[in-house]
Amino acid sequence: MWALCKKEFRQFFSNLTGYLVIGLFLLLNGLLLFALSSFNILDFGYASLDNFFLLAPFVLLILIPSVTMRQISEEYKSGTMEILQTSPLSNRQIVLGKYLAALLVTTIALLPTLTYALSIKALATTETILDTGAWIGAYTGLILLCAVFCALSLLAGSFTQNPVVALLTGASLCFLLFKGMSAISSLSFLANGPDFYLQKAGLEYHYQSVSRGVLNLSDLIYFFTLIAVFIYLTERRIGKNQASG
Repeated sequence: MWALCKKEFRQFFSNLTGYLVIGLFLLLNGLLLFALSSFNILDFGYASLDNFFLLAPFVLLILIPSVTMRQISEEYKSGTMEILQTSPLSNRQIVLGKYLAALLVTTIALLPTLTYALSIKALATTETILDTGAWIGAYTGLILLCAVFCALSLLAGSFTQNPVVALLTGASLCFLLFKGMSAISSLSFLANGPDFYLQKAGLEYHYQSVSRGVLNLSDLIYFFTLIAVFIYLTERRIGKNQASG
């Protein structure tokens, strides 16, 4: 499994595409947060990264499916999935190896954003109290969010041989999982009733909860349950394809 993880990781950076994906992620974040939009943290008036943690999930909706789109679909398209499944690795180990590689790449893409925190700290006045604990919690929330998006995007890629379809499907599913329940709970006829429970069932609610700097057991159970379910479904999907092939 670890050998497959290392192979997938090296393969992502073996050509210019991998560097372009991460570079575009950082460029887009940088432009939106420091130059072009209402998210500009230099105009926010406070030493805060709230705008970054508000914006980052939507940028990750594109980044993560871009990382995972070829991991399974390309294996089917090139016919190498059958060879991989004849190796000593089980389907679960194949999925976990690819998943861990995608999560590692995504985590590496997040590391340069720590310069945003250093920039804010350097620009803050001496009287400003920086909530470092909240920043740590928010980055923890981002990593957990990445972990869920990686698992869901990998699942999306297991249903097609076309990487572009895998990208679009993964991005759409991640968006629906992140914003879907919040959007449904905002419907007027659900007010003062099931709206709270629908919102609590959504990924955005738990991401925001962790981003406040408080790690609740219920939030961790929610994230890890989603990851386990999506990995299990991906394992079942490639097993079904193996049986039908």
